[in-house]
Amino acid sequence: MSSKSPLLETSAVASAAPDTEYHRVALVVQYVGTHFHGWQRQPRERTVQGDIEAAIATVLGQPVTLCGAGRTDTGVHAAAQVAHFSAPQLIPAHRWASILNGRLPEDIIIRASAAVPDDWHAQFSAQWRRYRYTLYTHPIPNLFVRPFSWHYYYESLSTVRMQAALDLLVGYHDLTAFQRAGSKRSHAWVELQSAECQRRDSFVTVELQANGFLYGMVRLLMGILVQVGRGLLSVEEFTQLWRCQQRERVKYAAPAGGLCLLRVGYEYFPFAPDVWYDTQPHFALPLVSAPIAV
Repeated sequence: MSSKSPLLETSAVASAAPDTEYHRVALVVQYVGTHFHGWQRQPRERTVQGDIEAAIATVLGQPVTLCGAGRTDTGVHAAAQVAHFSAPQLIPAHRWASILNGRLPEDIIIRASAAVPDDWHAQFSAQWRRYRYTLYTHPIPNLFVRPFSWHYYYESLSTVRMQAALDLLVGYHDLTAFQRAGSKRSHAWVELQSAECQRRDSFVTVELQANGFLYGMVRLLMGILVQVGRGLLSVEEFTQLWRCQQRERVKYAAPAGGLCLLRVGYEYFPFAPDVWYDTQPHFALPLVSAPIAV
């Protein structure tokens, strides 16, 4: 391990010769999306990509392009987003996490950094992405879970019905019904690899894993899946809706705050599981009796 401090290393980069050798550095990125206008860099808007690129540029003294595994929307969180960029070999790849964390705002953190082969790509080498959506179903609001869940207290939700509806989605299907307008994809076929719905006390979570996701897909799907959970829409009606591509029947998207990019899967990934595998804590509020006044 290098004994140099980040300041000495960045000074070395600033004075590096033009023929300095570069390598590809991968990052595992965690962020609270509440105050970001999504992942992708945009003019005059705060984005995750923009903030990290700006931090890297302060080290390298020049602009840099950061490539992410996926483009989360405005307000969506990430527990283990993956990205890569090119950097001089003068700074060991594993040191970039600590270097950047000293320059990034409090709602972004780099969990780890590592060198990867030059042909490894955060987006195109990814084999799957997994998202988690969290619903909070207790009738009393809770400020400490609000940023990371949809407070859905209207009626109880049947996770049995919701899981039955999700089971039929697993496979390779045209999911036009769950694609927002403005998508640049040439088709809406998605290989949904798994779909799981679970309850933990007052919290219901839905986890979806696919080779790729459509624009706005998870939030649109969740917006109507809760109708299945309430019994307002049968499993059969839900299935007919997406099989017949009835996009006009999907009127509402679930709030962004409940959605988190949980992790991304690769054939080759240089990080230990505790860095990226399941780093969004599960909420659970135990049912307790009020204390007796004495």
